[in-house]
Amino acid sequence: MDIRCRKTSCVYNDRYTCKAKGILIKKNCECEQYQLDKNKLVVDKTKKIFSNDPPIYAPQRDSKTLDIDCKAHCLFNDNGKCVANGITLNDIKEKPLCVTFLKK
Repeated sequence: MDIRCRKTSCVYNDRYTCKAKGILIKKNCECEQYQLDKNKLVVDKTKKIFSNDPPIYAPQRDSKTLDIDCKAHCLFNDNGKCVANGITLNDIKEKPLCVTFLKK
């Protein structure tokens, strides 16, 4: 499962990869696990992926070791579990939003 997160200020964010044991995407597509780490001031380089200084991503995680629960009315929501091949959480507003969301 490829989980990319652009919310670089989260305690679970390791080089744009979520390291939380489990994730809950709420009905409004916000990530429930987001926790601000005031000591993390990592600049989001993913917006400039084709620049001379591209982002360095942590390795993706095995989907068998990660539980992604979902309450959003999404095409990838199968009885409360996310069945997408990967998800991306974008740095929008105060909480990261799942931008893999596709309305049913």
